Amino acid sequence: MTDVVRNRFILLAAFGSAALLLGAFAFQHLGGLAPCKMCLWQRWPHAAAVLIGAAALATRGPALPALGALATLTTAVIGGYHMGVEYGWWEGPASCSGGSGLGGMSGTDLLSMGGPTGVVMCDEIAWQMLGLSMAGWNMLASLGLALFWGLAARRG
Repeated sequence: MTDVVRNRFILLAAFGSAALLLGAFAFQHLGGLAPCKMCLWQRWPHAAAVLIGAAALATRGPALPALGALATLTTAVIGGYHMGVEYGWWEGPASCSGGSGLGGMSGTDLLSMGGPTGVVMCDEIAWQMLGLSMAGWNMLASLGLALFWGLAARRG
């Protein structure tokens, strides 16, 4: 019976990561919201969690569920950091945040850059619901998924 419960937790966690990935791709390809650099960073741990889930269903023990928890906690941390950048709580990477990176440039320098480069800014909220951005929702959902992974690991 323990294996059945463990596998259900693994399925919930892995399918949760898959659903979040599919949602991100839907916002991108159907909704027209191009991802920023940090949005892409948040996708990789979810992809890893899906693969870990497949492997964990084929094996026993707590190691793979613990690794799945680490993957979802990683994307939760990235999502929390990204949310803080979006809400201006701290600065984000210079490569995708407005910040003060252009402050020392003259008008001529700015004009010589050749216009928009297609970079999506990490410090701009593209979509939000109930006051939380997609990064914030990813953080909350990922923390919940980490709980499922943790419960699976305990039953390992």
